Amino acid sequence: MDKDKFILNIIHRPEMVPEYAEKITGQGKEENISRESLLTESLDIFKLQQEIAHKNGLKTTIQMTYASLFNEEAVSIAKEHHLVYHDEIALSLLGLPCKEFRDKYHTKDFCIWMFSMEDKKSIVTDVFEKFHECFGFYPESTGSYFMDADLINYIKETYPTVKCAVATCWEEGPKAYHTCNNSWYTLMDGGPWNPWIPSKQNSHAPAANEAEDSGIVAIPHLSRDLLACYDGNGSNFGTHPQNVLRGMIYKDDQFPYFFNLVDQYRSLKKYNRGYAYNMMFVGPGWMNKMGRWEAPYELLVKSYEDGMAYYGELKKQGLLDDMTMAEFCNYYREIKTYTQPECALWKDILYGSDKQLFWYCDPFMRACVNMDQGGAIVDLRPYAGKLYWPVGIGTRHVQDASYPFLIQEKYRAGYFTHYAGEGTIKSAKLRYQGEEVDLCLCRTKAVFSEEGSKRILTLKPVEIEFHKLTLTLQTIMTFEEGSSTIQTERHILKMSDPEAYVELDEYMVACYGTTEYPEDMNGITLSCRNEHEEIVIPYEYKCREGSLTDGSCAKAVLPVIQTAVSLCFTQADSVYIREGYAFSPMFTLGCTKQLKEKEVFVSWLKLEKVD
Repeated sequence: MDKDKFILNIIHRPEMVPEYAEKITGQGKEENISRESLLTESLDIFKLQQEIAHKNGLKTTIQMTYASLFNEEAVSIAKEHHLVYHDEIALSLLGLPCKEFRDKYHTKDFCIWMFSMEDKKSIVTDVFEKFHECFGFYPESTGSYFMDADLINYIKETYPTVKCAVATCWEEGPKAYHTCNNSWYTLMDGGPWNPWIPSKQNSHAPAANEAEDSGIVAIPHLSRDLLACYDGNGSNFGTHPQNVLRGMIYKDDQFPYFFNLVDQYRSLKKYNRGYAYNMMFVGPGWMNKMGRWEAPYELLVKSYEDGMAYYGELKKQGLLDDMTMAEFCNYYREIKTYTQPECALWKDILYGSDKQLFWYCDPFMRACVNMDQGGAIVDLRPYAGKLYWPVGIGTRHVQDASYPFLIQEKYRAGYFTHYAGEGTIKSAKLRYQGEEVDLCLCRTKAVFSEEGSKRILTLKPVEIEFHKLTLTLQTIMTFEEGSSTIQTERHILKMSDPEAYVELDEYMVACYGTTEYPEDMNGITLSCRNEHEEIVIPYEYKCREGSLTDGSCAKAVLPVIQTAVSLCFTQADSVYIREGYAFSPMFTLGCTKQLKEKEVFVSWLKLEKVD
């Protein structure tokens, strides 16, 4: 199987009642989701999208919505395009609202993961059986903005033909919520940005082995800008031409950013053994005749035509393979192993900065390393816990489907705090004669390499100046496949006084949560140990500290997210733990070590599951 490919999934859906279009098409009229003008325009837009894709030699996956299954023309088009263009006929769990749905369920809810489990099962049965009635077979692919583990498990058990699904929308969390005027209750960040095999326990967390395999390959809803989306609202930064319009990232009706974004996804093959992926998933509501995002209809259409033309040209040059979702699932299963990570060394292509992020995802963690902060870990999701997190009405998490973080600089301040306390981050400090410098202040760049099962991030050396000493330090981070461990090496390459000693303080400030708001930290246990003794602090917001000389490990156990995190060392001078307080409800794990020129200090951040 040839791995050196750039794979494209194009997904269209005849969404007869698009999320945005009813209010626009029906301005000044009483709500009526069965209005003929709305249904006609929606179907016309779907037909136009299909025409644009086929004109450029591209096949699509047609995800039929529940509403479209009651429309004879939509069903007929899907059948024809399957025969003529080899498009896949799939089934979306978006587009539920229609008269038939409202009459039965008496609700305006439309996000499948937010329903009760009882209703999820009933809706799945209604939609899948209606699909079978229309086409005579069950679909191989399905999807939504998000699909929780219980929903995926039920679908796979009941309809085993399903093998691929759109299952999350990357970083659609509090940032998107705020930029939608605090009205878009789809909190689901913390998942992979590229295809993965979801575990049976939690759909965000990739399966580590066959026993955890939910039986499907999951793909994201849109391929996002892994820097601009992380820093800001993801809905403005994705391979969806109308995202780019919404973000106003165009000039003179041209869209270079869109092409740059596609190209950066193409470049990810350098970090993933020749494999690269991109997707476009566009409903018809974006191309209505009234215009959208301050853009006229003509520009909406042009943006889509330009995007498809670029994909079509790449295909003509032999640089792109367009696949249906089912075809991609088969390909993915052949080229990927369970523990093989997804890596992305991502650069800024929008703001003109030199900023670089490295993203790493495997069955045990998702981590982000920020080179603008000296290689600090700024996002860490402990997938090792495989946290069971039921979502929807009747659970503790009606809307919040996010995977909890241990570190998240956007929701917990990171290094740059306003007044007092600390934000979550994993970094190091250097001290000399009463002066202190945090590596978060040392901007650098990184290069990626691979040695066997190891993915290695080598940072460009940084120079640190104290009043009476200058030193050069280099950081190397190693992510070993299947280990649930990040190894960090700090190399003192050169010092202006070769006999001087500096103190290195390797530390991690962490907590847990899914939003900006603090969680109850009671129940967390902090500990540190050396060969002879152990100090234990049960978290009670009392601002206590503990340290041991010649220590080997500092650890935090968080039963509420079934996770333990530890920093381990071989030759630390001391290890320490710090309990937070109410104004700054974090905890700190760390160690110190005296180093001089040419010496190296190695530490390991390890994640484990606890019951």
